[in-house]
Amino acid sequence: MNNKRNQRVNQITDNTLILGIDIAKHTHYGVITDDRGRELGKAFPFKQSLEGFNKLLKTIHYYMEKYQKTDILVSFEPTGHYWKNLAAYLMEHCIPFVTVNPMHVNRAKEFDDNSQTKNDQKDARVIAKLVVTGNFHYPRHLEGVERELREGASLKKD
Repeated sequence: MNNKRNQRVNQITDNTLILGIDIAKHTHYGVITDDRGRELGKAFPFKQSLEGFNKLLKTIHYYMEKYQKTDILVSFEPTGHYWKNLAAYLMEHCIPFVTVNPMHVNRAKEFDDNSQTKNDQKDARVIAKLVVTGNFHYPRHLEGVERELREGASLKKD
């Protein structure tokens, strides 16, 4: 383990819940684990909408109260553009989130049940477990001119 990974692992304490989310076009799935990767409940769906995000926030508060935890770390794959709405919602509500490399999720799936099958609940579980082991990154939040330049560059046609 390198020093940066150790620092990421040390940020997850006994008081931390980890929420792994599999991002999809219409319905996301989330799994809550403790700091050791033990699932604290079944995978739950929520919609890619304000109502769905509000449901997610209520679920987060429910688990934090139930298990008497003070911190939450939300994690997901930054695939496509669907994660950006969720990220904006989480930033607005001051909930920290991290991203995991989609390649790591793809490779780690086999460790879970020795099969390459894919489903949303399994992916959410794998994402949460990757966070426990320190395999995550804090995304850069672009603001102002930087954000406009990034969006303009992605729209530029050759």
